[in-house]
Amino acid sequence: MAHLEGAFEQFGRSLASIDGRFDSLDRKIDLRFDRLDQKIDQRLMWTIGVVLSTWLTTILAVFLRT
Repeated sequence: MAHLEGAFEQFGRSLASIDGRFDSLDRKIDLRFDRLDQKIDQRLMWTIGVVLSTWLTTILAVFLRT
C-alpha cells in the first residue's frame, strides 16, 4: 500500500510539473500574440492614414484644377 501511495505522489508531482510548463508556455504565447496584435494595429493605422491622404490629395487636385 505504501508503494502505491509513493507512486501516486510521484505521479502527482510529475503532473504538477507538466502543468507548470504549460502555464509558462501559455504566457509566452499570449505575450507574442499581444505584440503581434499591436503591430497589426499600428500598420492598419498607417495604411488608413496613407489611403485618406491619397484621397484628400486627389479630391483637392480635382477641385483646385478648375
